[in-house]
Amino acid sequence: MKEINPIALFRLSVLGPLASLEKLERGQLQQILRELAARQYAIPNSRRHYLGEKTIQAWFYQWRKHGIDGLAPKTRADHGQSKIAPPIQQAILAAKRANPRRSIDKINLLLVTSGQVAAGSLSRSAIHRLLQQHGLSRMRGSSSQPEEKRSFTAEYAGAIWYGDVMHGPLVIVDGRTRKVYLVTLFDDASRLVVHSAFCLGETALDIEGVLKQAILKRGLPHKLIVDNGAAYRAHTLQGICARLQIHLIYCRPYAPEGKGKLERWHRTFRDQFLSEYDASRVASLDDLNARLWAWCESVYHRTPHSGLSGMTPLARYQQDLPRIRTLGQRAATLDPLFYHRIQRFVRKDGTVSYLGERFEVPYELAGKTVNLVVDPHAGSVVGVEDGDGKSLGLATKLDAIANVNRVRHKNKPAKRNDNATGTGAVSGGATPGVATPDDANLIELAVQAYYGKKGA
Repeated sequence: MKEINPIALFRLSVLGPLASLEKLERGQLQQILRELAARQYAIPNSRRHYLGEKTIQAWFYQWRKHGIDGLAPKTRADHGQSKIAPPIQQAILAAKRANPRRSIDKINLLLVTSGQVAAGSLSRSAIHRLLQQHGLSRMRGSSSQPEEKRSFTAEYAGAIWYGDVMHGPLVIVDGRTRKVYLVTLFDDASRLVVHSAFCLGETALDIEGVLKQAILKRGLPHKLIVDNGAAYRAHTLQGICARLQIHLIYCRPYAPEGKGKLERWHRTFRDQFLSEYDASRVASLDDLNARLWAWCESVYHRTPHSGLSGMTPLARYQQDLPRIRTLGQRAATLDPLFYHRIQRFVRKDGTVSYLGERFEVPYELAGKTVNLVVDPHAGSVVGVEDGDGKSLGLATKLDAIANVNRVRHKNKPAKRNDNATGTGAVSGGATPGVATPDDANLIELAVQAYYGKKGA
């Protein structure tokens, strides 16, 4: 399976609110573009935090035309270089820094009026790229203006899921007291907990494990809204969502109201579950999760919810069963979608390492760099692939003892060509055969030159 370009995944995450819309109303595109351009982003390989409206719009059209492949970057010959003369660059940056509300047109007019440039000599795109490179291209308007916020509810179950993590209790794991974290995926329309689990961390791997179980139990959501944490920005999670056509959308930093229903679930969980939690009855993490799942299915999902006009989350969810996106034929290939691919250099003995263990791969890969395909949830190695996702064979755990009696592959020596006119030993003054272009080497060429002259 070919890896998705990380830059393409980032661009798709920016387009989340646009890509998830089935239809754009009149004027809605520009409104969403303005909102997206006003947000801060962790832009890969850049110190900038803002994107221009035109940039996001171009990505959107590329995505609509070519899918995620259209979002992969195409390197320009003049990448990273501005063709504007350095003194003019400094003047443009100074004008923008002096008044951040100045538009590109106003900056251009200022330089023309002051005589620094000739009219029509600077393009808007050139100025825009320069401002972007220095993180100065951002929306006009005062940050003190109040922002409009509206309550909303998804039209049907499966339309929007939320993901979040909260701190959990202490649990004995392998004889040690460990803190655990509650990873939850939550349906907006029904308030159903599609899946939740206590994990030893809050990493991308933990979130992917919960997502996999949620999909198996409740189908595929159209949108998954998460915060901006590093775990949710992992390329593996972004790739899974892209392949399953789940639009991964990131909440703006410091805007928890975007996941208000999930925060309300956390309060309910603390009041009803953690307040009743008796650590003396829990012997392991599995034991704790068994109690969590029993409480969710038997208590929370069957309790009338005030936000659902007295309906239970389970009953509200069941109303929309015909509209749930099922896995269908993709269920058979779900596991490979959650595999991770890790670059490894194959040693001379045909082995690679993973989690402190060595695995044998096809011997002809020795000395090459390959992608090791692993199932991180099971801690197992599946096989090896090349950079384009083509399978190169299996990977098996090294058994050094069994290798003592293993038959080694040996290269076969080149066949000799001893025929009547070949290059056999010279005897009786016979002239050696003439080397053909296919079997020529320095010795044969010397023999041919020497005996050819002598014979003449």
